Amino acid sequence: MNFFQEKLGYTFKNPKLIDEALTHKSFSAEHNMPENNERLEFLGDSVLELVVSGYLYSRFPDKDEGFLSKSRAFLVSRETMAAWAAELKLGFYLRLGAGEILSGGKTRRNNLANAMEAVLGAVYLDGGLEAASAIILDWLKKQKPAEIPEDSKTQLQLIIQKKYKIMPSYETLEESGPEHDKTFKVRVFLGSKTLGLGKGKSLKSAQQAAAHEAMSYVSTHKLTKKDIKLAA
Repeated sequence: MNFFQEKLGYTFKNPKLIDEALTHKSFSAEHNMPENNERLEFLGDSVLELVVSGYLYSRFPDKDEGFLSKSRAFLVSRETMAAWAAELKLGFYLRLGAGEILSGGKTRRNNLANAMEAVLGAVYLDGGLEAASAIILDWLKKQKPAEIPEDSKTQLQLIIQKKYKIMPSYETLEESGPEHDKTFKVRVFLGSKTLGLGKGKSLKSAQQAAAHEAMSYVSTHKLTKKDIKLAA
């Protein structure tokens, strides 16, 4: 645990907080413990958004609200938090139930992202906003929000609207797996025409995957008037 704190750049005065931050609900249920990291995750998420918002506002004084919102969404996303957790080797220290470990829980994106936010919440409680901000800002300096590309859903929407003056629609085709590890299958369509299919561990990521596939389709195919009429 000391090695993790060294990687994080913060030493806890109250070690119980970091223990709680790294305790998944599957572990607490298995060991009849009342504490897990869900409450700290809630707190850490708010601290993260506050610090990231202030950082972006100061760093990009000439950027509009759209850029700031999109940049923040990228920086606080599940994918970005999981990547940060992986850099810190957080999964090695994460306390999970036996079943969760066997199913690959130490590398699961949601587990890593949630625990990373819980760690930030724990730092906030232990050392205040200044301590949490120092860790977040040090990490933010390594990121490049100015280079964030448009997400696939936004790109597809712009392409479809420009070409056909209408909006694409999304439909969830399948939802499978246990509650803690669901997989979603989504299609994006226009009228009678399916433009793309996508799978993901969240509805949002499945929609993004479907939109990414759809962009390839609409770049090489021209939709007919019948397709467009049915979509109206």
